[in-house]
Amino acid sequence: MNILILQGPNLNLLGVKSLKSGHRLTLDKVNRAIRRHVRDKDIELKIYQTHKLERMLSLLQRNRNWANGILIAPMAWARYEFVLKEVLELIETPFVEIYFNDDFYMGTSAEDSILSSISSGVVSGQPDETFLKGIDLLVNRVKNTKE
Repeated sequence: MNILILQGPNLNLLGVKSLKSGHRLTLDKVNRAIRRHVRDKDIELKIYQTHKLERMLSLLQRNRNWANGILIAPMAWARYEFVLKEVLELIETPFVEIYFNDDFYMGTSAEDSILSSISSGVVSGQPDETFLKGIDLLVNRVKNTKE
């Protein structure tokens, strides 16, 4: 199974956010945990982080035939970027949204998201746990749609 993981604006500064709350979590640590989580599974990953919506849209369009599922942490884009919603609707690839709560809250939650009405699921929580739960949920949703 091929999973495209897209991390939106400011996630590269996760370490800065975590230090302010007394944690020591960076996006690199999260990405290493993701890779360890799928190591012995039949899953191939592509992981991208960008601040530029145009790049995110291009990544979605270019990988639409490769990806069986998408894990997306859209952050602020989930509130207002209807073009992102349109692309996700057009490519018809199952996707799961990721949001953070508590010390890692980035200003957008699932309740704020314009994407939730078309997503295959939403996971909220601490960043490291959330991405892993999101992968598991996405894998289950993709497998169920194939059956």
